[in-house]
Amino acid sequence: MITFNEYMTKNSEKLELFTKAIIRAHGKNHPEAFDVRELYTQMQTKTKEAGEEKPNLDEEFSRLRQVTNNYLIPGDVCETYAAVYNMLAEADQAYQG
Repeated sequence: MITFNEYMTKNSEKLELFTKAIIRAHGKNHPEAFDVRELYTQMQTKTKEAGEEKPNLDEEFSRLRQVTNNYLIPGDVCETYAAVYNMLAEADQAYQG
């Protein structure tokens, strides 16, 4: 099983790009995209600061689950939006594991 830090290292570049893209594409109809981007940015900062240690992201993942309705993909979004939710759900699972 992949660790959280390994998962973030592998997917951070894509998540960085995709979380910005969903704001531009869906921010008007899905204001939660801004919260997702902000929470992801906070997670990235904490992960980098923690180095090899596992960061404390309990609060960020709790908020992400609330904001995304447990990563439920809205029916009117693009594949990039869906990918963000899927990757964040996988990151959450790796973090909890």
